[in-house]
Amino acid sequence: MKTTHFVLHKALLGGAIVSLLLPLSAQWATNPSKATPRGPDGKVNLKAPTPRLPDGKPDFAGVWEVDSARHFSNIAADYKRDEEPLQPWAKQLVKERRDILGKNDPNARCIPVGIPKVVPAPNTPFRIVQTLDRTIILYERNTMFRQIFTDGRTLPVDPQPTFMGYSIGKWEGDAFVVETSGFNDISWLDDDGHPHTDAMHVTERMRRPEFGTLEIVITINDPKALTAPLTARVLYHILPDGELMEYFCEENEKDFVHLIGK
Repeated sequence: MKTTHFVLHKALLGGAIVSLLLPLSAQWATNPSKATPRGPDGKVNLKAPTPRLPDGKPDFAGVWEVDSARHFSNIAADYKRDEEPLQPWAKQLVKERRDILGKNDPNARCIPVGIPKVVPAPNTPFRIVQTLDRTIILYERNTMFRQIFTDGRTLPVDPQPTFMGYSIGKWEGDAFVVETSGFNDISWLDDDGHPHTDAMHVTERMRRPEFGTLEIVITINDPKALTAPLTARVLYHILPDGELMEYFCEENEKDFVHLIGK
């Protein structure tokens, strides 16, 4: 019999601070990964060298979780409020969304958070799988997934707009560079209410400096909403021997009716 353990987590949901009972990441109790480096005492060596693929490129395989939720709460957390590179209409919209405590955040209705918001999302472990012609990212949140094609194709010219967009990847030294476009304009960039448009283009530079650490630098270009590119650096830690569980926001959802705000 499998036992699911839960943790009480304080989170910002639709602009309101709420307490959520969230499942801890699942593990197969007696099936540790043979690829995990360990010391003589059996403990995981998180500082071990970066694992590499047969072609010498870094191997990003594993289950990862973000270190901090600060960029999920505010993608512009590294900027001063008056220095955020927002077009006037976008700045006004952020103010309006803050004034109503983010009650109309699509995420509060279990609508997909999309890219880039899912990238720094807390309590959202994800598994990276690398194959010959694509890198796949499986997210625990609503079992979302991404396919990052590495077969030489270019981004589609007139794609059907989606929450997750269309992604292609290439290597620049030890950095895996992902370009994504083809978004709809429904999702928010963060809980703070920063908007984006269908002109958004997201670049992610992924690095694995050591076994237990992943770094993703996100750069958002959106000429309709931003006056300059917006950048965030996000760090992750590996969940050794971890596996993903099912997690659906829609299942038995009872939070939305309790949100405050106009």
